[in-house]
Amino acid sequence: MSTITADPSTRTATVTRTTAETSIHISLTLPTTPGVPIANSTIAIDTGIGFFDHMLHALAKHSGASLSLTAKGDLHIDDHHTVEDVGLALGSAFKAALGTPKGIRRYGHAYAPLDEALARAVVDISGRPHFSGMDDPSTQFARDMIGGLSTEMIGHFFESFAQTAGITLHVDVLKGKNDHHKAEAAFKALAVALREAVAPFGDKDGVPSTKGTLDA
Repeated sequence: MSTITADPSTRTATVTRTTAETSIHISLTLPTTPGVPIANSTIAIDTGIGFFDHMLHALAKHSGASLSLTAKGDLHIDDHHTVEDVGLALGSAFKAALGTPKGIRRYGHAYAPLDEALARAVVDISGRPHFSGMDDPSTQFARDMIGGLSTEMIGHFFESFAQTAGITLHVDVLKGKNDHHKAEAAFKALAVALREAVAPFGDKDGVPSTKGTLDA
C-alpha cells in the first residue's frame, strides 16, 4: 500500500510504501531553478544497505534534489525487495513532485566519469515507462556484490524507478575496471540527466510534446 502527498508548486512529494516485505518513507524536493540550491536541502538516507545508501546519496546530490529516505526490508533474505521497492517508491515520488510535466526541457543526457570508469544516462520524461541498458551484469561488473548491494540489482533499480516515474531511461556503463567506480558513475550520470530534464524551459505552461500532453 502506498500513500502519496505532493505539492508540484514547490516540487515536493512524500511517499510512504508498506508491504509485507518492506516499509519505506520518502520525502523528495526537486530543484526548480538550475544552479540555485534548494533552501534547507537535506540528504539523509538509510536503507540498511551501505553501498546502496552511497549511490542514492550521489543520485540526490548531483540531481540537485533534497531527499530523506528510510527503508526497512527483509534483508535477512537478500537485498532484492528493498532495492526494488525503493526504486518504485522513489519513482512515484519523482513523478508526484514534478506534477504535470509542463515548462521543462523533458530530455536530459549526461556522461559521468569516475577515474577510469565512464557511464552514460539518457532521460525522456515521456509518460511512457521504459528502461534499457545494463542487460547483463556479468559483462558490466566483475563482482556479484559491491558491499551489500547485488550488482544485478543496479539495473533493476533503474528499471523500477523508470516504471513508476513514467520516464524512458537508458543507462550504460561504457568502460571501467573498478566495480565501485562503474556503479557510482552510472548513478551520477542519471542524476545529472534528470537535473537537465526537469530544468525549466520555454513557456512555463508549455507541454514539450507535439501531442500536447505527456500524460498519455
